[in-house]
Amino acid sequence: MFVDKVKIYVKGGDGGKGQVSFRREKYVPDGGPAGGDGGRGASVVFEVEEGLRTLMDFRYKRHFKAPRGEHGRPKNQHGANSEDMIVKVPPGTTVVDVETGQVIADLTEHGQRAVIARGGRGGRGNTRFATPVNPAPEIAENGEPGQERDVTLELKVLADVGLVGFPSVGKSTLLSVVSAAKPKIADYHFTTITPNLGVVEAEDGRSFVMADLPGLIEGAHEGVGLGHQFLRHIERTRVIVHVIDMSALEGRDPYEDYLLINEELKQYNMRLLERPQIIVANKMDMPESEANLEVFKEKFKDDYPIFPISAITRQGLRDLLLTVADKIEETPEFPLHEEAEDTTRVIYRHEKEETPFVITIDDDGTFVLSGAPLEKLFKMTDFSHDESVRRFARQMRGMGIDEALREKGAKDGDLVRIMKFEFEFID
Repeated sequence: MFVDKVKIYVKGGDGGKGQVSFRREKYVPDGGPAGGDGGRGASVVFEVEEGLRTLMDFRYKRHFKAPRGEHGRPKNQHGANSEDMIVKVPPGTTVVDVETGQVIADLTEHGQRAVIARGGRGGRGNTRFATPVNPAPEIAENGEPGQERDVTLELKVLADVGLVGFPSVGKSTLLSVVSAAKPKIADYHFTTITPNLGVVEAEDGRSFVMADLPGLIEGAHEGVGLGHQFLRHIERTRVIVHVIDMSALEGRDPYEDYLLINEELKQYNMRLLERPQIIVANKMDMPESEANLEVFKEKFKDDYPIFPISAITRQGLRDLLLTVADKIEETPEFPLHEEAEDTTRVIYRHEKEETPFVITIDDDGTFVLSGAPLEKLFKMTDFSHDESVRRFARQMRGMGIDEALREKGAKDGDLVRIMKFEFEFID
């Protein structure tokens, strides 16, 4: 098992802007406003798709931004809400917030969903702000900004495919050329002492996890050599790719090697032979390999496909990978009852209450206001209308910002900055 990690950016859609509209003229004593609310922005929602097995797709697309809501319109017409952006993830995906390190969701079952970045609500049109004193207010809100965050996707990966075979038959080389894995490769036995795993992508876009497992030797089922350490890992795979050195350069008989490896699998656990096998005749670029393959086929009695390849020259790899992908799709999982986990568990962390605002002072004496709640309020204010500006000033006063600025030493006429915008402090 290994943990595959991918860091991505997600952003919910902004809410639509509220409309400022009047039925007749600017001031309507017996009429009223007619501006509709903006629509809700879409959320980014992760959904488990049991057919996915890796995070390969997220290596090519790392930014997910949901669409914004539609702006409000005159005649009290509300803007349309945007449909949520559904992002498919494989079972077993854990979503972690990069900034806080908190687990946002633990997605395990097919169809399970979690909102990763919420869309903003639509801004209110001037209909919402009408009063008997002011039936046609010149005020509307911008839409609420969508939630944005960097998240890390973590997937605890079990290998779909296990490469078996005697030491030095080319398993590590094969894995290195079909994936981004970088196993240690050398011309001596037991280069691999722990499983190496890599994500493999077939030509048609299907992906799966392949494990280069430590080489077996005779007696492995009794613990000889790496023995049980190897065989525990092969239990977890769905398809066995049996790699054979068809060049016989080390003086070994390819067919005898095939029989010995299968006998070890059988002695360890009879169920291992229930898994489909694909026979890989490797090192076909060597002089004696063609003749040895003909002899091998004459002796071969099992109903397994044989793929002549050369991992070094990449000969035959395309058809091999497509066949492996087919086998994985048609082969059910082999449950390990003693290691079964509770797959119904879902973790959602409640977000901590955010500080409304923070005041700092720049080197030039400017008072800088920051904080997510204040910045959201600022973004939702339409500064093109005087009434909206006055409302924002009242909201800041209600949050205690005016008093806090005075305590920091702010005086009439001092500059105050929110994000990239500067204002004068009026006492």
